[in-house]
Amino acid sequence: MTTILSFWWVFLLVLCILMYKFVLRVFFGMVMVPEDKIGMVTKKFVLFGEGKSLPDSRIIATKGEAGFQAKTLAPGLYWAMWIWQYSVDMTAFTIIPEGKIGLVLSKDGKETPTGRILARRVESDNYQDATAFLDNGGQKGRQSAFITTGSYRINTFLFEIVVVEQIKIYENMLGIVTALDGEPIPNGQIAGKSLEGHNNFQDFDQFLERGGNRGLQPQVMLAGTYYINTWGIQIEQNPMTDVPIGYVGVVISYIGEDGQDVTGETFKHGNIVSKGQRGVWSEPFGPGKYALNKYTTKLESVPTTNLVLNWANARSESHDLDKNLSTITVRSKDGFPFNLDVAQIIHVPANEAPKVIARFGSMTNLVSQVLEPTIGNYFRNSAQDSDVISFLSTRKERQESAKNHIKAVLDEYNVNAVDTLIGDIVPPESLMKTLTDRKIAEEEQKTYQTQRMAQEQRQGVEKETAIADMQKEIVRASQSVEIAQRTADATVKKAEGDASSLKLNVNAEAEATKMRANAEAEATKARAGAQAEATKLTASAEAERISKTGLAEAEKIMAVGKSTAEAYQLQVSAMGGDNFTKYKITEEIGRGNIKVIPDVLITGSNGTDGSMSGLLGLKLMEMMDANGAKENPKRGK
Repeated sequence: MTTILSFWWVFLLVLCILMYKFVLRVFFGMVMVPEDKIGMVTKKFVLFGEGKSLPDSRIIATKGEAGFQAKTLAPGLYWAMWIWQYSVDMTAFTIIPEGKIGLVLSKDGKETPTGRILARRVESDNYQDATAFLDNGGQKGRQSAFITTGSYRINTFLFEIVVVEQIKIYENMLGIVTALDGEPIPNGQIAGKSLEGHNNFQDFDQFLERGGNRGLQPQVMLAGTYYINTWGIQIEQNPMTDVPIGYVGVVISYIGEDGQDVTGETFKHGNIVSKGQRGVWSEPFGPGKYALNKYTTKLESVPTTNLVLNWANARSESHDLDKNLSTITVRSKDGFPFNLDVAQIIHVPANEAPKVIARFGSMTNLVSQVLEPTIGNYFRNSAQDSDVISFLSTRKERQESAKNHIKAVLDEYNVNAVDTLIGDIVPPESLMKTLTDRKIAEEEQKTYQTQRMAQEQRQGVEKETAIADMQKEIVRASQSVEIAQRTADATVKKAEGDASSLKLNVNAEAEATKMRANAEAEATKARAGAQAEATKLTASAEAERISKTGLAEAEKIMAVGKSTAEAYQLQVSAMGGDNFTKYKITEEIGRGNIKVIPDVLITGSNGTDGSMSGLLGLKLMEMMDANGAKENPKRGK
């Protein structure tokens, strides 16, 4: 037991070794701050002669007062930090990761001025020196300054750090800025004044020192990554303004100083000002992308290519300026309503685009306020001066007249009228039926006329064909006449020879033969001529058909009679009048088998009633002959 007690100091030494920190902390006031920590000191009470207590409005002590101490303990070894007077809390460093920032909220300091929401920046080694912050007049509340990526020894008794993302504005986008703190916006303006020197609003204290205004800012932020204090600045991302090819962009600015109109006294429809001033800018933007603040400026796209506008229900162009236009309904002079489609081609010169926008505000207003009433009223007035048929038939002239009229009107509005085109014209159905029936009748009339001409041509062809066919008969008849003439001449010569040889004895017979030969020759010639004439007349009558038939027959009879008369005249000349008469009588009696002497001659016995008796006898003989023929048919024959 005595031995054990003699080694008490060994146990004490072991215990001190095991609890050295506690021992040093109690007896020597030792505090060891690790290298990744900071010591947050709280003073529990003040000894006599050290300092006074904190004012009521303060929570952080900077002059040894009791309470949370502004000064922190950096990594290292400290003495005389008695456990009974000081409490030291180990806190990790404040770390701001890559791509983020730390917004600072101060729990102590001076009061922020009325009307301000952010405390101004003071020198404090990025808020790591709390004593300097408070001594230099740091204000409590949200701070305008912030800390960027890194590690910081921040006194969390005084400061609260809020880690937020950096502001990233993407490609083809822009940032519209609204400041939450600053001077009020001047009267008459909707946005603050444009300032430089604040590094795209990343140095908010410079923005405030230069008199920046709270509210909407005229400046915009382009694509990139920014350190922005979101307690003081709000960013709204919007697409950049695109002016496509074939267009110009006319800028209407709602901010800036009132500029002087650059159009002069001739243009009295709005102010056109220089770039940067309030109003319509005189220089339009060409095709491209522009960073325009949509709240402070407005860009009106004006097409500089030929623009087609359709007054048609079922047709609209891709630009949609004619989406509210419809087919024009007009009423003609004769009271018929009908519809017509119209297409108007216009062109706005690039240098005239600001005047068009200054006058109308937009291309849509140009269409609704000028083009629609001008074109509609023109065609309605034009239709009232004409009936439907005339309107349809004079379409080309009316289209040219409309083009000239509309061009003169649009020239006054700084717009070029390229062309005016009339599309479909839809007359009333009842009138269209009338026109169709009329057209069909006209075409039928033309058809009948063509058919009549064809028939006339066919008749001519048939007539010529008949004449050609008769030509053979004419030649044959002519040859027959010539043959007959030669035969007659031969007969005459023979007769003359016979007459000469028998002249003395048979003079009368020769003369008769001569006369007969001459008569036959002349008769043959006459018949041949008559036949030829008859054939000719027949052909002519066939060609002329019904209208010439009577005349041909008359001419035929006349020719036959004439030929017969000439034949008789030759026979009379040859035979003598008495002899010719006797000859014709004898010829007719022989040809007709006429009985010159009756079979029974009946006469009266005494010469009285001879005629009556003769007739009765003749009748009796006829009756007897009739009965005999019935009884004996062969006898009758």
